[in-house]
Amino acid sequence: MSDTRHSLPAVPPPSTPPPPDTTASAAAAAALTGAGAAAPGAAAASGTVAPAGTASAVTAPAGAAPGTAVLEPAGPTPESGEPGGSGGRGKPEEHRESGEPGGRAALSSGRFLARAAFLTAALTAAGSLLGLLRDQTIAHLYGAGPDTDAFLVAWTVPEVAATLLIEDAMALILVPAFSLALARRAARSPQDRARDLAQDLDLDPVRQLTRATLPRLFLALSACAALLIALAPWAVAVLAPGLPEPRLAVDCTRLTATSIFTYGVAGYCSAALRAHGSFVAPAAIYVASNVGIISTMLLAGAEAGVLAAGAGVAVGGVMMVLIQLPTLWNRLTERRPVSGLEPAPASATPAPASVPVPATATATATASASASASASASVAETTPTPAATSLASPVALGLLVPVVAFALSRQSQVLVERFLAAPLPAGAISHLNYAQKVAQIPMTLSLMLCTVTFPVVARAMAAGETDRARRRVERDLALAGIIVLIGAATVISCAPQIIEVLFQRGEFHPADTAATAAVMRVYALGLLGHTLVGALVRCYFSAARPLWFPALAMTAGLALTGGAGALLVGVWGVRGIAAANALGIALTAVLMLGALHRHSVPVRTRHMTGGLVKLSAAAAAATGSGWLCAALLPSPVLATLSAGLVVTAVFLVIAYALKAPETDSILRSLARPFSRKLADARSR
Repeated sequence: MSDTRHSLPAVPPPSTPPPPDTTASAAAAAALTGAGAAAPGAAAASGTVAPAGTASAVTAPAGAAPGTAVLEPAGPTPESGEPGGSGGRGKPEEHRESGEPGGRAALSSGRFLARAAFLTAALTAAGSLLGLLRDQTIAHLYGAGPDTDAFLVAWTVPEVAATLLIEDAMALILVPAFSLALARRAARSPQDRARDLAQDLDLDPVRQLTRATLPRLFLALSACAALLIALAPWAVAVLAPGLPEPRLAVDCTRLTATSIFTYGVAGYCSAALRAHGSFVAPAAIYVASNVGIISTMLLAGAEAGVLAAGAGVAVGGVMMVLIQLPTLWNRLTERRPVSGLEPAPASATPAPASVPVPATATATATASASASASASASVAETTPTPAATSLASPVALGLLVPVVAFALSRQSQVLVERFLAAPLPAGAISHLNYAQKVAQIPMTLSLMLCTVTFPVVARAMAAGETDRARRRVERDLALAGIIVLIGAATVISCAPQIIEVLFQRGEFHPADTAATAAVMRVYALGLLGHTLVGALVRCYFSAARPLWFPALAMTAGLALTGGAGALLVGVWGVRGIAAANALGIALTAVLMLGALHRHSVPVRTRHMTGGLVKLSAAAAAATGSGWLCAALLPSPVLATLSAGLVVTAVFLVIAYALKAPETDSILRSLARPFSRKLADARSR
């Protein structure tokens, strides 16, 4: 099973229950704030969120739409739960910044992380629900037959494109690059910027980086999309050699090939915005994409058949770009630097030999220290910025290749699954797809925490603060594990009821429900492995060093998936393919967790392994409770909702009794509103 966040879903029909782990994800996000932090829901009204690890204040940027609120950094603060941090307790410190009227209330980084994670998870959940509605529409219009199989073969293209061009490779390369450019922008003095305006020069490091990379990306993406359109028949023959009707799959593939260009541009915009501290527009791209696909199918589905779904992918890709352009334009054209992104102070702990500080970071610190010297500034302004040229350097190429290799090997799991399922009876690929889309929702939501905290870990590693990075990573892994295991237990407990509520209508019959539910239960066994791999790969590349180990570990897992799938498909059919997927990703997760302390962040491997084992034991017990609850209730909607609540309660109680990591923080966060009401009642 792959990380296909782009493919996730809209608001289902009224009878559809919410994702089973929504409560757990909100509680986990709240736990980021520490014991006494405020609830993160207030961030939902803001349009942009500041970079993690910095203090924040609500302001309105120049050029922003009326009513737009921006959480902007106002200087670094200690992380919640660390020495010197507020941990969410105490009153924020008031201070005044140069050039800003009045004071700003500094927020702890823990509170910021909770707000950013909550906002990102909420938009991702909306996109996931829209993806489910999209799949419901496909199931209703086309059922689970040869037409749907043909489209799902073509759907491989946007799946691979999203993983490679939006989530993994593009983000892991461009977020650090734009962060360095922003740091250089912040280091420039007002005199330098005034001189640029007087001489009609544009030496802004961020815009220099954009000019150096975006045109080349346009050309490369256009060429790749055109090549796939021309070679679509051969691509379908490789992806699904046993497909009965390849012609329809070829036509759909030519339509979805446009996503290579649009997803690549959307991924570039997302990376730039996240580096600027803007998380709203990047998180909303999957909402826009699924709206485009669903609208196109509803408008043209009667005449064009399943080709309307392929055309919808093309329309949705364009909408992913358009929804980000206004915010990105404001960010790239603003003249003032983004505060809070300055280089680490000279007193910061020096980086150890095993984690070298990039040369660009050293240059940034030097430029900041000598900004007041006009002679040095003049020389610096006539020299191309390292951020603008870093992607073309051999070092950047050495970083790019292993990242791309990892992303491709990770997404190749989808190719292996569909290759093995192509010779099976019609509908097998469709059952795999529907099961995968539902089962991966908990994984997608759990990884939102790691998406938000990735810049925190990267900055800590660059500054040599490996202990701070370790604490952040260990907490992220525990919180992500809690969310995904609650979701997996719910999926296994009431898989038939979930599929019946979501898909059983129109051409999707009860037999399809039973087959899809059986596959989904097996898929759910690998959800923890998928979450760990998605979280750990960010740690491996947080130090901006070329590391091949993640790609090698993913290749080993892919080999196990292919070998085990070839053996099990003859015994268990489609369920054998799902079981092979779970085995392969579990091997990758074990290899990456075991070697993380040697290659990147020095996590306590035994400590984390013990915590994950405790959480898995709690999930196993919760699964049995949820299964019994679902079996006792005749209504599928009521059974799903009740099982989700029972699973969550049993999981948290058992995990707390086992002293599993982070469960006490979540329980305190859940109990905080009730304790406040009780305290208010006593004070009256």
